[in-house]
This record gives sequence, structure tokens and C-alpha cells, in this order.
Amino acid sequence: MRTFMFCIGVLLMTTSTVSAQQAPAQAQAPTIKTYTSAAEVVELMAKAKSERKPDQGIFSQRLLELAPYRVNLEYRAALAPAAVHEKEAEVFYVVEGSATMVTGGKLANETRTNATNLSGTGIENGVSRTVAKGDFIVVPENTPHWFSSIHDTLVVMTFHIPRPVAATP
Repeated sequence: MRTFMFCIGVLLMTTSTVSAQQAPAQAQAPTIKTYTSAAEVVELMAKAKSERKPDQGIFSQRLLELAPYRVNLEYRAALAPAAVHEKEAEVFYVVEGSATMVTGGKLANETRTNATNLSGTGIENGVSRTVAKGDFIVVPENTPHWFSSIHDTLVVMTFHIPRPVAATP
């Protein structure tokens, strides 16, 4: 857990210059939650297990937030769509379980889910790897990613990190 919290600190420090480069958002009170205990994580995992609907791919709960950064706990026991985040990188830390993760390639049957995210039914020509407890994965912005198979259940912490948008000449 200390390693995990250290990594969060490093990520927040190294991305502080990114937030300075971002255009200011509309004036709203920032959301702040800078601490979640190990006991709370265990409680959130139990809650996800008991409240997740059988056809629900992801049961996501907020762990930490210091705008524009957020950390979620995701409980996965079924497949969910593939995704592309156009303006943020995503870091995954595997808390429990294992899965096959596909990154890169091209989204299959791509659809836009909102102004900055795409979704698909899978990924064509990506790189597959088995991920398991203790693994870290960084997915850069504009990179398709997908858990193509879940081996029983998978619990991951996800860190969403805004990335600067390149200026057009």
C-alpha cells in the first residue's frame, strides 16, 4: 500500500505542469478527496461485489480526487466495451485478480460516448498481455484499451491524468 501511495504522489507531482497548461475550466468548486484508507478500499470492494448487477461490466467508485485528477476503484466481473480517452492518459494498478488486456490497434465498431471518449466492441490488431495483482499499466491518451477477458474477477485502481492537447499550427 505504501508503494501504491508513493506512486500516486509521484504521478500527481509529475503531472502538475500538465494542469498548468490546460485551459481553465468553468468556475466550479473543486472536488477534493485526498485520502482513502486500506480499510475503506476493502469496504468498497465488498460493496462492489454485493451491489454489481450480473450484466454490469464495471462497478466504479471514486477513491481520490483533486481536480483535474481522479482515482477510481473498478470492480470487473464481466466484459465491458473497449475505450479511447482522447485527452487523458489512464494508469491502471491491479489490486486483485487477473485479466487479458489489449492495448493499441483500432477500436472495432467505434462510437463516440462523449466529447472526449470513444467506445468499441473490441480492438483489432492490438497487443494482448496477461495482467495480475500488483501490475501497473500506463495507457497514453488516444490509445485503445480493453480487458478482452476477465479471469473470474478483476479489481483495478485507475488514475485519469489530463494530458496537454497539441496546438495546431
